[in-house]
Amino acid sequence: MQKKILSLNGVWKLTVIGENVYHIGHREIRAEVPGTIYTTLLEKKLMPDPFYRMNELDATKLMDNSFLYVKRFTVQKEMIKGDHLYLRFDGIDTLAEIYLNGKFLGKTNNMHRIWEYEVSKTVIEGENVIGVKIFSPTKYIEQEEENCTVGGSRDAMKGYSHLRKAHCMFGWDWGPRLPDGGIFRGVSLTSYRYGRIHSWYVKQYHNPGEVVLSFDTEIEQYGNMPLKKKITVCAPDGQIFESDYGEDIVITNPKLWWPNGYGNQPLYEITVRLFTEEGEVVDEQVKRIGLRSMKMKLQKDAFGESFYHEVNGVAIFAMGADYIPEDNLLGRRSRERTYQLLKRAKETNANCIRVWGGGYYPDDYFYDICDELGLLVWQDFMFACSNYELTDSFEENIKQEIRENIIRIRHHACLALYSGNNEIEMQTLEKVFEPSRKQFYDYIKIFEYIIPKIVQKEDPMTFYWPSSPSSGGNFDVPNDENRGDVHYWDVWHGGKPFTEYRKFNFRYVSEFGFQSFPSVKTIESFTEEGDRNIFSRVMEMHQRNRSANGKILMYLAQTYLYPSSFKHLVYASQMLQLDAIRYGVEHFRRNRGRCMGAIVWQLNDIWPTASWSSIDYYGRLKALHYGEKRFFAPILISCEEKGELSERDTCIDQVQQFETSARLSVANETMEEIQGTVEWELRNSNSDIIRNQRLVVTVPALSSEWLKKVEFPECDVFHEYLSYRFIMDEEVKSEGTCLFTAAKHFAFENPNLRYERNGETLLIYSDAYAKGVEIDATDGDLVLSDNYFDMNAGCKRIKILEGDAKEITLQSVYDIDK
Repeated sequence: MQKKILSLNGVWKLTVIGENVYHIGHREIRAEVPGTIYTTLLEKKLMPDPFYRMNELDATKLMDNSFLYVKRFTVQKEMIKGDHLYLRFDGIDTLAEIYLNGKFLGKTNNMHRIWEYEVSKTVIEGENVIGVKIFSPTKYIEQEEENCTVGGSRDAMKGYSHLRKAHCMFGWDWGPRLPDGGIFRGVSLTSYRYGRIHSWYVKQYHNPGEVVLSFDTEIEQYGNMPLKKKITVCAPDGQIFESDYGEDIVITNPKLWWPNGYGNQPLYEITVRLFTEEGEVVDEQVKRIGLRSMKMKLQKDAFGESFYHEVNGVAIFAMGADYIPEDNLLGRRSRERTYQLLKRAKETNANCIRVWGGGYYPDDYFYDICDELGLLVWQDFMFACSNYELTDSFEENIKQEIRENIIRIRHHACLALYSGNNEIEMQTLEKVFEPSRKQFYDYIKIFEYIIPKIVQKEDPMTFYWPSSPSSGGNFDVPNDENRGDVHYWDVWHGGKPFTEYRKFNFRYVSEFGFQSFPSVKTIESFTEEGDRNIFSRVMEMHQRNRSANGKILMYLAQTYLYPSSFKHLVYASQMLQLDAIRYGVEHFRRNRGRCMGAIVWQLNDIWPTASWSSIDYYGRLKALHYGEKRFFAPILISCEEKGELSERDTCIDQVQQFETSARLSVANETMEEIQGTVEWELRNSNSDIIRNQRLVVTVPALSSEWLKKVEFPECDVFHEYLSYRFIMDEEVKSEGTCLFTAAKHFAFENPNLRYERNGETLLIYSDAYAKGVEIDATDGDLVLSDNYFDMNAGCKRIKILEGDAKEITLQSVYDIDK
């Protein structure tokens, strides 16, 4: 091939310019690229862990400095024979000046962009020197804020939205103020002769028994050499389809790509080649696609207007979580780490991931993994919770950012929609961050004119939504229950009880959540023993939602007895989180058809902290993760109970008589009709059966079926509970229990939890009803087939899926105050 690529990744030299908090001086530090400033200094033990205790404060000050990256590299003679040489930076964070052999090439001011320079007349045979001077992001936003005020999240540093840098690096209500910088993606020098493929785009047209692929290819040609192009499609089974001149390709007997739970994820490899008349390859690009039709269905109906993903003609109930950057230190990210996180999401039966707009556009491998795992991607553009001052230079900057990222990710099977931003339509309308009159109207120009025009030009096959939440734009009731998507926070931020979810029938909930503390092991990673009180200064520094610890205790007071230890408080917080989200998701799934999306805030953490995540910074699974595995299951039985909690707020309210009843529902999110048996029992604290029933139930594909309400006027709510399950082919597909009073008022008997271990199998025994059984290991971490589950008296079999810990402990809600 005539194209030649020289990677400039590897060892560079990094220098901190100016006096700094760590007194590093002006020494040259060996630095890996891709990498970042913080990760380099940590590896060289030149700064302490910024996540430990309150080390963040000094680490933030470090970014008041400037930094210099330098690399010497050798270029061979054949490399400079090409017609054009391009120096390419796939990601610089953020403000930089680029020099090559002493010549100034340009400035960078956007970490979300690719920066490329034509250097044919600058590169020489032999040794070359490249320098990248990175300037302080904190000083920049401080100066810009003095010139023009922009409002934004109060949890971040003032003025952060002046800079096209991941907003959350300046702080958020779940993350620290650690605005790391560096060359965080690859650097390369590429030589081209005669021309190159700038980009290509494929459109899919689905017909019975075939899919037609239509290609738009953008070519840069140098000189007058005639060039040809050839497109090859390799099917998963090895079958080859070709086009010699870029004409349409017809794929017969297509193997369709489906979201997780609805089918398989076959991928077709497409190679686009550019070559001379003599057959010498000038350039080529290889990408994978999935054959699928992908739409958002917005149709008027009896409830308002639908809002759901339709894939291959099938209405999909979106289940999953919101994704934030996996680390404040971007040098620590890796394909392996991302794969493990997304695999965990798939294990919960998730089919959708929303990429939140306050971070950065994920790496290519993120989308590759979502293609492979069947995870639909709701892609926010990187704007969140802020006002923006639209100038000519800012407009050109974001136009290029949007264009480049669309071109980079548009071929992926997983890509379900683009959303302009996170929450800004709603916040601008309500003037949350006090936008100027100009900034108010700049919102419309950016998100309802500039960006959609680019989407229409570069990726017309993918749906664009102006904001999340939105009803379609133009400030038209952006959090409407009956249209579009909503962010629902009355449970948690609004302090409403869990039962409040049942008052609403949203069309698609793209954010709702509840906080908990991470595991004690994770807390131990950033605290000393004396810090382990949730109101200690260190714990509060790792709790960035200002009133969250109080909220956790408020909900704890409504639900459980007061914990007897720090460990029990952590456990109780995770059980609260599971309870809250379960209430919401089960309600939404019982109303499938009206509601078609439940995306939980949030999947992961950016550092070790208390937050809304189901998986903490170190990959440890919270109770919510195991709960999601149950309530996102394709077949789900759930209960809409009525009891003391639904009838009165506290036990001292005047209402003394209240209904005690249960209405079961079976949701079937599979492509086939199912038939099975529903069993339920009213039991006492010892799990003795007081009343029971068995019913044969048929549930059509992709639907939810209500059973007849059952009343329990004789129920002793303090000593009796409901146990229920759905059985198919003698296998329990889904099960649960419910109380008719708060757990703190239920008279739990001591379950005397114990276990036997046979290799990778745990047999958990209980002498009575046990709620929220936690299996923990003191000498390591375990991933289990189930955890934080309810069980009747008897035995439950659990598989150890990962980990080799030996010291296992058990507890349940009964133990919270013990």
